[in-house]
Amino acid sequence: MNDRLTTPYGAWPSPIAASDVARGERRLGFPSVAGEVVWWEESRPDEGGRNTIMRQDPGRSTPTELLDAPWNARTRVHEYGGRSYLPVPTGGDDAEPQYGIVFAEYTDQRLYLREPGSATPRPLTPTPDVTAGLRYADLTLTSASDRVLCVRESHDAEGNVSRAIVSVPLSGAAAEDPTEVTEVVTGADFYACPTPSPDGQHLAWISWYHPRMPWDGTELRAGTLTESGQITGPYTLKGGVTESVLAPTWRDNEGLYFITDWSGWWNPYEIGLTGQAIPLYPAEEEFTNGAGELGARPYCRLDDGRIVCLHGNADLGISILDPTTVELEPLETSLTSWQALASDGVNVVGLASAPDTPQSVVRVVPDTGRIETLRRSLDETPDPALLPTPRHETFDGRYGRTVHATVHPPTNPHVNSEDDGPAPYVVWVHGGPISHATSQLDLAKAYFTSRGIGVLTVNYGGSTGYGRTYRERLHGQWGILDVEDVTAAARALVERGIADPERVAVRGSSAGGLTTLLALTGDTFACGMSAYGVTDLLRLASETHDFESRFLDSLVGPLPGYAETYRERSPINRAPEIQAPVLVLQGSEDNVVPPAQAHQLLRVLGENGIRHSYLEFEGEGHGLRAAESRQRALEAELAFYGRVFGFTPPGVPEIELVTERPEPVAPPEEEQPTTAEVTGEAGDAAGTGGASEAAEPSTGEETRPAVESA
Repeated sequence: MNDRLTTPYGAWPSPIAASDVARGERRLGFPSVAGEVVWWEESRPDEGGRNTIMRQDPGRSTPTELLDAPWNARTRVHEYGGRSYLPVPTGGDDAEPQYGIVFAEYTDQRLYLREPGSATPRPLTPTPDVTAGLRYADLTLTSASDRVLCVRESHDAEGNVSRAIVSVPLSGAAAEDPTEVTEVVTGADFYACPTPSPDGQHLAWISWYHPRMPWDGTELRAGTLTESGQITGPYTLKGGVTESVLAPTWRDNEGLYFITDWSGWWNPYEIGLTGQAIPLYPAEEEFTNGAGELGARPYCRLDDGRIVCLHGNADLGISILDPTTVELEPLETSLTSWQALASDGVNVVGLASAPDTPQSVVRVVPDTGRIETLRRSLDETPDPALLPTPRHETFDGRYGRTVHATVHPPTNPHVNSEDDGPAPYVVWVHGGPISHATSQLDLAKAYFTSRGIGVLTVNYGGSTGYGRTYRERLHGQWGILDVEDVTAAARALVERGIADPERVAVRGSSAGGLTTLLALTGDTFACGMSAYGVTDLLRLASETHDFESRFLDSLVGPLPGYAETYRERSPINRAPEIQAPVLVLQGSEDNVVPPAQAHQLLRVLGENGIRHSYLEFEGEGHGLRAAESRQRALEAELAFYGRVFGFTPPGVPEIELVTERPEPVAPPEEEQPTTAEVTGEAGDAAGTGGASEAAEPSTGEETRPAVESA
C-alpha cells in the first residue's frame, strides 16, 4: 500500500524546520591537540552567534566549555578572522601537564589568558588607543613556551592599517606596558603562519603585499631569531608575485615543508634553509582548501616523519604521505569533506564532514585510519532518507569551458509530487568569489530539497579546488564569466530535463550576490535572492576594508583606469534590466558591504516597478550569526519562492512583494563615493579598513570567505 502524500513541489511537508537549521547547528573550527586533550572553537547560535572554546578530556563523555558568556573568542584580523585561540602549558608535570588558553576577545580584540581553575581570564595585551584597534590572530607558541607569536593588525584613528608579527609574554606584563610586546617582523602589508623552528633559532612566515591576495602571490621567508626576540637576516625561500605559498611547517631545525602552487596546483614541497625546493608529491589536485583563513592547517607532520595531509578538489580527503618513499596512502573513512588538521606529533585531530554526516571534530589514528568522533555540529541529524545525495557534474560553459557543479536533488521518501515534469531548482552561487562549495551536509540545503526544491551549487571559474588556471579565469572577468558559468549550469540542468525551465531561481551572498543580481538581467532565472550582495563596485572599492581594498584590481582592473568597467559591472547600473522578482537580505552593521548598497538597489528596483522584498537584520554584520536572523531569512526565502513559483509552503509566514520606490534610508551625500575617491590614485581608491564583523557563512558551504561569506 502506498501511503506517500501527493503534494506540489515546494510544499512537501518536511520535519526539517528553519529553527532546526538556525538553532540546531553549531559551527566548529580550528581543532588543537596535546596528548589526550583536544580543543576547538564552537559557536553559540542562541547566544547571538558568540564563539566559545571547548575542551575534551580523556575519560569524559562530554566536552567542557571554557568560556562562559559574554566572553566571545573571535578575532577580526582581515575582518574575516581565523584562529582566535591557542592552548598553552601553564604547569603540571610530564604525566599530567596543565593547559590554559590564550584567546582574542571579540569586543576589544585584546588577547586574554584563561588559566586552569580560573573562571576569569586575565589580559595579556594592552588596551588600544582606538577601540578594537589592536587585533591578533594565527597564534603559536615560541620554542621556550613563554611567549605567544602571532599576527597583529593595528588600526589608528585615521583609519590606517598596518600589520606585524609580534610576540606577547604569557606573564601578562604587556597588559600594562605596551613595550613588552616585541615586534618581530615588520614591513610587509600582510603576514600569516609565524612558525618557529624546534630549536628556537629561526622563524619562518608567509608575507605578501597589496594589490595581491594570498591566493595570487605570497613569499615564504625565514630569518634568525635573536635573544631579544627579533629577526636578523630575513630572506625569501620561495614564492613571488605569481606563486602562492602557504602553511610552512618545520621538518627539522634545517628544513621546512610547505604548500605552493608553483606547478599550477597547491602541492606539498620541502626546502632547506638554503637550496632548491623539492616537490613531495606532484599531482593535479589541491593539498589545501584555500589561502584565506588565518590559522587553518591542511597537513601536519608526525614525529616519525610522515605527513598527514588533505587533498582533492572541492572536497578534500585525508591521506598519509611518506616523504622518504613519496607514497601517498589514503585513509579509508566515510568522511569525505575535510577542512583542517592538527597534531602534537603523535595524536591527530581534524574537522570533517560528509553528505550525511555533519561537521565533526574527530580524532584520527594514522596507523589504522580509525576515526573517533568527539563533537558534531548537530546533536541530532534528520532521517538520512530526507537528505539529498549530492551528484558531481561538469557542464559546458561558454566557449567550451568546463564548469564544475553539484546537484542536490529534491529528496523526501514520504511524498509523491503532484506536479508533472521536472522540479523547481535554486542555483546557489558561493561567495568569495575565490572560494568554493563542497558536498558536506548542509541543513539549509536539506531545508529546501526535503520540500521539493532542488539545489545546484556551482563552482564557477575563479573557484578554488581546481588549480591556479581555473582560479585565474576570473581575473578581469568578475561579473561576466561567473554569470556565464552559473547561467550555463542552470540551462544544462533544464536541457537534461532535471529542472523546470519556468521555475529556476538563483541566490548568492556578498560576492555571490553580485553574480546573482547580474544573472537576473538575463532570461534564465525566474527570481533571485541576494544576501548582503555587492551592488556598486566603485562604492565597494571606496568603502571596503584594507584586506580586500585592492582585491578588485585583479577581479575587474585597477582604478582609476577601469572606472567605467566598474560601472558597467555594477548591478546598481544594470538594475533596470532586471525583470524578475528579487529578495534582498542585509545586516544593519555590515561594514564589508554596507547597507547603503542595498538601499541604493531598492530605489532603482522601485523606480522600475520590479517586484521585490527587503529584510534588514538589526545588529548583524557581514553574514547572519544570530539564530533568530537565520531562521527569519530561511523562512522568507522559502516564502519568496512560493510566491514566484506558485505554491504555498505550510507553516511559513507570507512575504510581501512590493513595486513602489522606498523612501531614502541614508542622506543623499552618503549615497555615492566622491569623485576623488573614484578617480584618485589606485592606492586611495579603496577603503583602508573600516571595522567590520568577520564574515560568517549562513550555510556552512564555504571554506573561506573573501569579499563575502556564505
